[in-house]
Amino acid sequence: MNIVKTKNVDFPSIFDELFQTDWFGGTANATTAKGNIPAVNIKETENDFVLEVAAPGKAKEDFILSLDHDVLTISTEEKKDETKKEDNYTRREFSFSSFKRSFKLPQSVSKKEINATYTNGILLVALPKREEDKVKPKRTIEIS
Repeated sequence: MNIVKTKNVDFPSIFDELFQTDWFGGTANATTAKGNIPAVNIKETENDFVLEVAAPGKAKEDFILSLDHDVLTISTEEKKDETKKEDNYTRREFSFSSFKRSFKLPQSVSKKEINATYTNGILLVALPKREEDKVKPKRTIEIS
C-alpha cells in the first residue's frame, strides 16, 4: 500500500486574495467592501460632541447634513460621466458613489447651534450641548 502525502492547501487565503483584489488598480479596502461608508469618530468634551467623518476627495458642497427631530443624517452622492473620442475609438467611463450615516442625538444637544466644517478630507460636525447640560465646575455653597 502506497501512502501519498499531500500538502495542505489553505483555501481561505486563496479565496481571500482573489476577492480582496481590486482588478482595476489597487487593493480593496474596508470602505470599498462596506459600500464606501466612511469611518466616524465621536468625541465628547465638556461643552459639545464632535463627529469626525473621514471622507477624502470630497468637496464641502458634496455633503448634505439634515436634522429630523433627534436624528442627524450625513450623506453624499457623486456621479461622474466622462466620454472621450479619439481617432477610431470612443471611451466612456462612469461611476457613482454615495453614503448615508444617521445618528440619534442625545437630548443634551442644542440643535439650533449645530455647525460643520470640512478641511483636508475630514468633515467635523460640532454638536454643542445645551447650557443646562454642560458640566458645571464644583462650587462652594454658603450657609446663611
